[in-house]
Amino acid sequence: MQKVEITRMTRDDIDGVFAVEEMVRPEHHWSKESFYGELSNKLAYYYCVKDENGKILAFLGSWQILEESHITTLAVHPDYRGLQLAQLLIIKTIEDCYKNMVKYITLEVRESNIAAISLYEKFLFSSVGMRKKYYQDNGENALIMFTQNIWYDTFKNNFEKIKISINKVKYSYDK
Repeated sequence: MQKVEITRMTRDDIDGVFAVEEMVRPEHHWSKESFYGELSNKLAYYYCVKDENGKILAFLGSWQILEESHITTLAVHPDYRGLQLAQLLIIKTIEDCYKNMVKYITLEVRESNIAAISLYEKFLFSSVGMRKKYYQDNGENALIMFTQNIWYDTFKNNFEKIKISINKVKYSYDK
């Protein structure tokens, strides 16, 4: 069993995060300066999934503003997709939302990114609209996805089921 760790992103993680970012979005990616800037943003919550050797496998960033969290970025190293690492990061983000009394989570996703949309729907995100020509690299539209109130029983029960199922995968992780 391989162990992974979810940690708050630090300045020391930026090179590894940027390497994943470039692989996932080679044509239009965030700059290192953008990540450094996010680390000084008091509204930002950025996390990495690392393997036992400290290699960055995935990362997620979000902002929490009053009762809403906005997922700003999520990426998984191409060699580690399908291992539920994105789910681990979303779980961590939702746990933060519960700690901070956040009620809703939102994000934008490329309308062609069926795998990501399916993942978000698993967490009960629903498409509530579209941002036309949102992505600068190719003018693709973005779906705006939102959760219902995460304190509602429907959401909480679904979240608990996902947490139970994730603990059955071949990875253990530090919370």
